[in-house]
Amino acid sequence: MSTTLNDAALDQLFRNARTYNRFLPQAVDDATIATLYDLLKWGPTAFNAQPARYIVLRTPEARQRLAPALSSNNREKTIAAPVTVIVAHDKRFFDQLPQQFPAYDAKPLFEANPALVETTAARNSALQGAYLILAARALGLDAGPMSGFDAATVNQEFFPDERHAVNFIVNLGYGDPATLFARSPRLSFDQAVTLL
Repeated sequence: MSTTLNDAALDQLFRNARTYNRFLPQAVDDATIATLYDLLKWGPTAFNAQPARYIVLRTPEARQRLAPALSSNNREKTIAAPVTVIVAHDKRFFDQLPQQFPAYDAKPLFEANPALVETTAARNSALQGAYLILAARALGLDAGPMSGFDAATVNQEFFPDERHAVNFIVNLGYGDPATLFARSPRLSFDQAVTLL
């Protein structure tokens, strides 16, 4: 992988990509959602654990189930979004390690250490959620990630078996550029990076 992406691709993934709160009334079909997952699944995770699980809410009725958990700022835009993805993690992700990580038997590391399970699941499902956002952008979709919700309410509604837990939520669709605010500034290299 020695080729740098061209400027158009870099613009689409990063420089011109925006967080959208409103989307055009254009559906996102199931084939696009499948392609989205087929891209994001290749992002690296510790021990190839892949702890993220995704609930894709495709209908207004499905998003209404989520509405009571959302902050007032997030409720209307989520109900109106074409697709909403609940990015969660599987608390028993390590059960799949013998297949996902055959290099050696890593499962006992996690079985004996609940704190390691929690940090690994949370960190790596967040990474996978970020891969989801980049995969969406690569496919011409726009994303509106958010954390303004009550996690206990989401978990009770969508994960009553308590095996999974929500990390964050992402609205997906084709963003309405007329609803964008001016872009917020980013930290400079000198503010954010230390070279040693």
